[in-house]
Amino acid sequence: MTDTADRPLTGQNSSTGTGTTLKGPTGPDTSPETRGKTTIADSVVAKIAGTAAREVPGIHNLGAGMARAMGAVRERVPGGGTASVSRGVKCEVGESQAALDLDVVVDYGYAIPEVAAEVRISVISAVERMTGLEVVEVNLVVDDVNLPDEEDETGPAEGRVQ
Repeated sequence: MTDTADRPLTGQNSSTGTGTTLKGPTGPDTSPETRGKTTIADSVVAKIAGTAAREVPGIHNLGAGMARAMGAVRERVPGGGTASVSRGVKCEVGESQAALDLDVVVDYGYAIPEVAAEVRISVISAVERMTGLEVVEVNLVVDDVNLPDEEDETGPAEGRVQ
């Protein structure tokens, strides 16, 4: 019969003979990804996508005409809040994938296909990096073109009276 006192036990530190490593679904050898479930809300993905889209040169704003108008009114009312970063973004989030629809306003002079491609790259990169979800599609609707002499829907940049 073999004496087991001379051999380290499985899971023990062989140099000191102390400390055991638990194995199985709750042990330290189990990857953290398998120790629970993370659910990411649609609103979180929408905020990430909205922020990433607004960073692209040539994007003036997000949201369809009525949503932008209502947002502008809400911003003018004291206590009405600030612009929503998720305005103009709709998304569906599953367990491992996300699909996004964005309504955008492009600044005049920018090539719309190039801006759309940059928005897709920016949104996909940000959402996948920050959430780990696979973005299966990013659909864009160019709702308007902002002309240089048009007043922003939130009002003039400077007051009329100085």
